[in-house]
Amino acid sequence: MSVQTITSADLTSPDAIRTLFSTSMSEMYRTEVPAYQTLVELVEEVNAALLAADPAERHRLDAAGGLNRITEERHGAIRLGTADELSTMRRLFAVMGMQPVGYYDLSEAGVPVHSTAFRPVDGEALSRNPFRVFTSLLRLDLIADEALRQEAEKVLAARSIFTPGCLALIEKAEADGGLDEEDAGRFVAEALETFRWHSRANVPLDLYNRLHDAHRLIADVVSFKGPHINHLTPRTLDIDAVQRLMPEKGIAPKAVVEGPPTRRCPILLRQTSFKALSEPVDFQASDSEGGGWRSGVHTARFGEIEQRGIALTPKGRTLYDTLLQDSRRLVAPAADGSNAAQYMAALQEVFAPFPDSWDGIRREGLGYFSYSLTEAGRRTPPTPGADLETLIESGAVRFDPVVYEDFLPVSAAGIFQSNLGDEARQDFAASPNQQRFEADLGAAVLNPFDLYAEIERASIAACLAAK
Repeated sequence: MSVQTITSADLTSPDAIRTLFSTSMSEMYRTEVPAYQTLVELVEEVNAALLAADPAERHRLDAAGGLNRITEERHGAIRLGTADELSTMRRLFAVMGMQPVGYYDLSEAGVPVHSTAFRPVDGEALSRNPFRVFTSLLRLDLIADEALRQEAEKVLAARSIFTPGCLALIEKAEADGGLDEEDAGRFVAEALETFRWHSRANVPLDLYNRLHDAHRLIADVVSFKGPHINHLTPRTLDIDAVQRLMPEKGIAPKAVVEGPPTRRCPILLRQTSFKALSEPVDFQASDSEGGGWRSGVHTARFGEIEQRGIALTPKGRTLYDTLLQDSRRLVAPAADGSNAAQYMAALQEVFAPFPDSWDGIRREGLGYFSYSLTEAGRRTPPTPGADLETLIESGAVRFDPVVYEDFLPVSAAGIFQSNLGDEARQDFAASPNQQRFEADLGAAVLNPFDLYAEIERASIAACLAAK
């Protein structure tokens, strides 16, 4: 019997698999959460209006190769319960060319998880499809009730969130170095089952209520068959306009846009969302209740919008963190939005010292930039040993901000809390444990600063080596 040999030419690129997966995920979520479809349409309207009104911004995005990324860009978020789930999820995302980048400790903000973001890491892969998934691991060690913790561990140990077909295709991809087109389609279909919503809980209502009382997020992670995608996120060019227009579309936004204030030159990441949905769920009835199922509700899934700005250097990020802390010392934003106007005013005032021009950010070493030859630079390529600053001043080289591809722990926690409610917050002691997280993950997380620095370095080298 002959054995068919898989060659590299037969394999579907990880970028193509990631695109198929993100497209399929979006279609599934739009069906499950119709308000998300409305949100996507609103974001597309706002982006189109801004680009039509600002030809210079449209030209900048087009010249930098970023225009085609705007409407297709998405990120999602999931919450896992065990180390085995996290380790297998790493292998699943690797099939799509997505690697774990960054470590986020959310315990300092009263949320019992720590997290990473799975995403493509090199410039070409990001330009093809930058889809990323913020992935959190529940930290039952932060729950004081030992009996409840043991019950939750037992429930999580008994479930399997991946289909047998998905696991088999992950192993095949690892053995063969990838998947052919037919297997890639099967892989995406099987993988989507892990992220699908299930309206029947894994636990009785009384256990759900106790988990919910400990923390709503714990109930969300433990009580279901799998880690349903809890939100997807389109990217906008004007998050303030989306925030303002959401009520006109029948969508109630959270009170405060998370992240830095409104700026001419956006930095890092700004996020907002609509309120989580209360959805019908069937819970297992106890024997005393005659068995079967009991009707209830669960609140977890929502829609989010993001506006991405420039990736900051360590120096820039330190300044950002300091200014954000100063803002929150002046006015701590309330989850119910009662002091939203005061908080946004404080944010705007405190961030005034942060330069708000691309050249100012660049000259102070606060952000990463991608350098490229202008038309004049291509006509007369730089000579060996040419000075970069001289080339910029002469008009031979242009610089464009490198897009921030990652997340902000304070912002992520703010999104979580606005959907979970003030009463869900617990005073967990901040306890970052990257070493434990990486042991559970089965790999080290990548340092995002290193990735941005390499993009900048490679762009400079390409300019100076042009012939």
